[in-house]
Amino acid sequence: MTVSLPCPYRGRFAPSPTGPLHAGSLVAALASWLDARAHHGTWLVRIEDIDPPRCMTGADQVILQQLSQCGLTPDEPPVWQSQRHAHYADALEQLRAAGLAYACGCTRKDLEQAWQQLGLVHERHVERPYPGTCRDGLHGKPARSWRFALQKYIENWPLALDTQAQTAPFFIEPSHMLHWQDRRLGAEQQDPTQVAGDFVLQRADGLYAYQLAVVVDDGLQGITHVVRGEDLTDNTPRQLLLQHALGLPHPRYLHTPLVRMPDGEKLSKQHGAPAVDVSDPLAALNTAAQNLQLQPVSPATTLADALQQWVNEWRATYNSRRD
Repeated sequence: MTVSLPCPYRGRFAPSPTGPLHAGSLVAALASWLDARAHHGTWLVRIEDIDPPRCMTGADQVILQQLSQCGLTPDEPPVWQSQRHAHYADALEQLRAAGLAYACGCTRKDLEQAWQQLGLVHERHVERPYPGTCRDGLHGKPARSWRFALQKYIENWPLALDTQAQTAPFFIEPSHMLHWQDRRLGAEQQDPTQVAGDFVLQRADGLYAYQLAVVVDDGLQGITHVVRGEDLTDNTPRQLLLQHALGLPHPRYLHTPLVRMPDGEKLSKQHGAPAVDVSDPLAALNTAAQNLQLQPVSPATTLADALQQWVNEWRATYNSRRD
């Protein structure tokens, strides 16, 4: 597929409009903005409204207004995933033509039965890999969704890539263990066949899955660096493999610390996180900056000065690392 020619640095903040920004999402927004400014790069905003049933009417405009009040202004007009379905359809067709996507007829009940037979019980926050029920055909079931042939793709991976571990964006061992480097977390590894298996590309309701949409959009927008919350770290191997399968560049990844509630759970809209109060933008940004282990600035500091101070501190912290 055709991709944008990247400038030296292009980053993005990609919120889902399921509600206004909360304290945790402001941390991710500030971190991605700081990283772009520290690299003298371009910062984009992409509204990830790929799942309309979860989206809140008007939340996208609220998010953009919150960012603007905090001085976090994108360098190009925002884009909405809901307007980009043709790009996702093209990518899915490319994978189908290459034999890397197949139809799946599994219902939730089918999957649950297969998992039970494999002894895989549901655990909170633990994903269960696709059991491979339709990997060799639908067996008379109607097609409901499309899946990425992850198991097939990895099993046919050229083992020679293992020797490029010091220079490649990621590498895979014969055991299927995928290794990559996170700019904050350091060396990471995962066997995606055991974590997710053949994951969904297009859902039974016809909507495109997050994994496909985010990879296609990052490629088309020429994204070179992704800065996002640590809860998305486990998605990285799937996205690296999809990028490779689609012939897309691999961005560099940095996953930021999460803002947590008193019980240790991630602060999220799902758990009722309130909208971040940006009536005092500097106070809101100071709180976010402290979560990024940056020093707060004086209340007398102007917003522009505060942002510049944090840029300088972020540059000293992360530009000294391998980007």
